[in-house]
Amino acid sequence: MTAETDFLKKLQGEIDSCNSLVELWREACQEFAFKDAFTNMGASLTYAELDHYSDHLASYLQNCTDLKAGDRIAIQLPNTLQFPVAVLASIKAGLVVVNTNPLYTADETTQQFNDAGVKAVIVLANSAYLLEKVLPITSLETVIVTQLGDLHPFPRRQAINFAAKYVRKIVPRYRLKGAVKLRDALTRGAKLELKPIECSVNDPALIQYTVGTTGQPKGAVLSHRNLISNVMQIKGRLPESLRIGEEIAIAPLPIYHIYGFILNCLVMPMMGAQVVLITNPRDTSGFVNELGRWDFTVFSGINALFVSLCRNAAFSQLDMTRLKLTLSGGGALTKAMSDEWERITGCPIVQGYGLTEASPVVSVADIHQPFGSVGQPLPLTEVKIVGEQGEDLCSGETGELYVKGPQVMQGYWETNDKIPDSEGWLATGDIARLADDGSIRIVDRKKDIINISGFPVYPNELENIISSHPDVIECAVIGLPDDCSGEVVKLFVVTSNHRLSVKQVRDYCRERLTSYKVPRLVEFRTHLPKSNVGKVLRRTLLEEELNRLQKQRKRI
Repeated sequence: MTAETDFLKKLQGEIDSCNSLVELWREACQEFAFKDAFTNMGASLTYAELDHYSDHLASYLQNCTDLKAGDRIAIQLPNTLQFPVAVLASIKAGLVVVNTNPLYTADETTQQFNDAGVKAVIVLANSAYLLEKVLPITSLETVIVTQLGDLHPFPRRQAINFAAKYVRKIVPRYRLKGAVKLRDALTRGAKLELKPIECSVNDPALIQYTVGTTGQPKGAVLSHRNLISNVMQIKGRLPESLRIGEEIAIAPLPIYHIYGFILNCLVMPMMGAQVVLITNPRDTSGFVNELGRWDFTVFSGINALFVSLCRNAAFSQLDMTRLKLTLSGGGALTKAMSDEWERITGCPIVQGYGLTEASPVVSVADIHQPFGSVGQPLPLTEVKIVGEQGEDLCSGETGELYVKGPQVMQGYWETNDKIPDSEGWLATGDIARLADDGSIRIVDRKKDIINISGFPVYPNELENIISSHPDVIECAVIGLPDDCSGEVVKLFVVTSNHRLSVKQVRDYCRERLTSYKVPRLVEFRTHLPKSNVGKVLRRTLLEEELNRLQKQRKRI
C-alpha cells in the first residue's frame, strides 16, 4: 500500500468520524479554549467564549421561538464578532444557515428569503430598517437585531453603539414588531437548557446562494458532510510551515461569502488560529492601519483587494516578515499583481480554485507551480475535461471542467435540476485544461468566451496581459455583437495616468496579442463594477453596453 493510499484512507477516516459541524467546533473550542478565536474592532472572543455565547443563543432559538430543526435562518451580518457566534448557535440549534449579504436591498432580501423559506434572521441594526418592507411579505417569524459593539466588553460596547447611532449616524430608525435584541436573547438563553440535536451528516447545514453555473441566483445546498470534507481536504493541502494554535489570519473578505466562510469561519478556527475580521476592507487606509497592529501569518484575498493594498504607500512599510501564506481565489489573479505582491511582502500568492457548489474549494496550488496553475485537485477529488460533444479530453486539451468529490453539493434548493448528475459529476461552467501532472489551469468562464469569426478569445488572457501595463490599475474585457465578425472585443480600463490614450493602449495590445484579439473598442473608467467580494462583474458591463446599443438602435 502506497503512502498516498495510506494518506487518503486516513483522510477518509477523519471525515467519516465527524458526524456534524457541531462536533468539529466542539473539539476546536475545547482544545484551544483560552486562545483568541476571533478579533474585530479591538475586541476578541476566546474559543471558550465563542462556545458559551453560541450555546446561549442556540438555547434561546430552541426554547423561546417556534423554530424547529431544519428551519432556515438567515445570517445577515458583515465581518463582526457576532457572525461566528450566530452561525455556530444556529447549527447547534439544528437550523440551516442561509448566508445573506447585509448590503442587499429590500427586494433582493425578499427574493432570497422567500426562495429559501427563511423563518428567522439575525441582522445588524444598521440595515434592520430594510426588514420593515421584508417582514410582511416573507415567512419571517423571528428577528434578532444586533448592534456593532454588542459583543465588546463594557464600556467599549456602549461607546461603539452610541457612536454608530448618534455620532456617525449609520443606524437608521426602524420599527420591527416583536424584534429581539441580541444581548437580550443571550441573557434569556443562558438560563435555559440547550438540548442536543440529532442530525445526519447528510442533513443540510448551509444554503449558499450563487449565480455560478446557472446564471440565475440559486441556493446551493451544502450538507454537514460537504463542509466537513472540504475543511479536512484543505487542511491536508496547507503548507507544513503553518503551526496548530499559532497562526494569525487576516479575514478581509466577507465571511458570508463561501470563500471567506470556509477559510476563516471553519478551516482557520479548526487549526486554532486567531482570525482578525476586517469589517470594511474598502477603507484601505483604515485596513492598512489595522494590519500594522498584527504580526499576521495568513492572508486571503482576491485580485482587486491586492491591487488596492499594493497601491497604498503605507502598506509597503509594514513588517510582513512573518507572513507565511497568501491565498487567492474567487476570481482570476493577474501576473502583474502576483509579482507586485511578492515584491512588497516577500510572500508569493498561492492560487486556488473552487465554486460555491463544491463547498467551495476544488484545488490549491503550491508555491513551486507556475503562475496560472491552480494546482492539483484536493485529496478525494476527481476532475475531468469534457469536450463540446460530451467526450472526455486528454491532458493539454481545452474543454469544460467537471468535478466530483465529497465536497460537491447535494443540489440546488428546491429545484428539479439534476445537478450534479447521477454519477456525482458537477459541470463547473469553467473552461480549463489539465497538465500531465494533473494540475488544473483555468482558461475562463464558459459564458464569458468571446467568439470572433469562429476564433475563441479568452478575456482572462487579455486582462492578464493588459494589466501588466504600468499605467493600468485594472481592466475588464467583454464581447459585443458585431454583424461582420459575430463579436468584437471591448476593453474597459482604470488608469493611473489621465494622459494615457486609446491609441497607446491598442498599440500595447498589438505588440503582445494576435490581431483579432486586439480590442476594437476601449473605454476609460474611474472604477469598474464589482461584487460584494470585489470581483469585477463583466456581466454588469455587458448589460450596460447592450442596453446602450439597444437605445442607439431605437433612435435610428
